[in-house]
Amino acid sequence: MQKKTKIKNDTKLIQLGREKKWTGRAVNPSIVRASTIIFENVSEMQESNRLVAQGETGIESYGRRGTSTTHAFAAAIAELDNAAGCYVYPCGASAITASLLSFLSAGDHLLMVDSVYEPTRHFCANTLGRLGITTSYYDPMLGAGIEKLIQTNTKVIFLEAPGSLTMEVQDVPAIIKVAKRHKVITMIDNTYATSVNFKPLDFGVDIAIQSATKYICGHSDVMLGVACANEATWNTLYRNSYELGLCASADDIYTGLRGIRTLGVRLRQHHANAMQVAKWLEGRDEVDHIRHPAFSSCPGSDVYKRDFDGGNGLFSFVLNRGNDQSVAVLVDSLRHFKIGFSWGGYESLILPGSNLAAKRSATQWTVNGPLLRVHIGLEDPSDLIQDLEQGFARFNASL
Repeated sequence: MQKKTKIKNDTKLIQLGREKKWTGRAVNPSIVRASTIIFENVSEMQESNRLVAQGETGIESYGRRGTSTTHAFAAAIAELDNAAGCYVYPCGASAITASLLSFLSAGDHLLMVDSVYEPTRHFCANTLGRLGITTSYYDPMLGAGIEKLIQTNTKVIFLEAPGSLTMEVQDVPAIIKVAKRHKVITMIDNTYATSVNFKPLDFGVDIAIQSATKYICGHSDVMLGVACANEATWNTLYRNSYELGLCASADDIYTGLRGIRTLGVRLRQHHANAMQVAKWLEGRDEVDHIRHPAFSSCPGSDVYKRDFDGGNGLFSFVLNRGNDQSVAVLVDSLRHFKIGFSWGGYESLILPGSNLAAKRSATQWTVNGPLLRVHIGLEDPSDLIQDLEQGFARFNASL
């Protein structure tokens, strides 16, 4: 018998979701669009319902539960994350909100990292607050010290590493150890690393969430989200997500499947380009410090180097001078960097970080200079550097 060897991520990315039952003789799974699924007889319908009720994946019973296109994609992501199952959502935000709603009820307490993605903060304040669920924010650098914040009704600890805009890297193993001791569910927004560079469930996290809109799809043309769960939480996540009516189109999911094939290659190139630009920025007189997890100037850089297998194109940098007007001059003058939300596509983006102090609850943002977040795309880094150089020239002239 041939010994089964463990294959590397790059090989997995090519093979996952391509079982013959989904592809037939083709290389790729088909795009199967369906609302109604036809059964041959009553017995087949009843068996389908029984399997679905047990939380079985890959069962075709109704379009909202997914077609073979959905199941191929979900199976691929679940295997990448070493998960019991993966649910596919119409966007990353819905993956976050459905995961939280699946495990929180009126009277429960949620611990949310203070550097979290802003729409998640809004959801906590508005929807969860309206439902009688309280949220406390904690310092992203707290680590095992989070134990002192756990209350008798704390049900979920939510992590995001690195944090949105400010890029702090959390000590996931330290937090997970505490959570397990208190039997608290843990979730992480793992969009930055993807399943390639960090596998949260291997570290003991219960649910790993990604905005597949970003690097999985990779071309700024699809909205998609995923949440992967371990054995203990999968059935609850699956059941509640379905009850919320959440599903995604077969066409968008197919695009996500196609993006998986080049995910590893793209991440490495994004990271190489970003490191080149970040090192150049580090030497600029206008720059106070770089907030890239690979740089020692970024909080939690040591944890990133210990736990993560690689980076991507996203980082922030802080200027040592300037104001809203001069920053606008810099950003508006750029040719290769476009202004826009999101990231993870092939194009370079820049976004000024505004009013950061007001976006904190548990920690203070004490950095004085303006912060800018960039996503370094797949352009030639020398062109991006030249673009930034002329932008700084206009920035300095405006002061």
